[in-house]
Amino acid sequence: MTHCNNKNENLEKCNCTYEPCPRKGTCCECIDYHKKRGELPACYFSPLKEATYDRSIQNFVN
Repeated sequence: MTHCNNKNENLEKCNCTYEPCPRKGTCCECIDYHKKRGELPACYFSPLKEATYDRSIQNFVN
């Protein structure tokens, strides 16, 4: 994992509830990870939708 100067600030804004996630607070790694999987990161979703862990683009569109 790369060093991120903004990690603490990012963590304050991050709404991801998946606790063992090693990418939390390192937005560039999070976006890259989800993009490769055809998904969006938690920050694109409302708290209710984020809690489903369904990061699919279809879930976002709905």
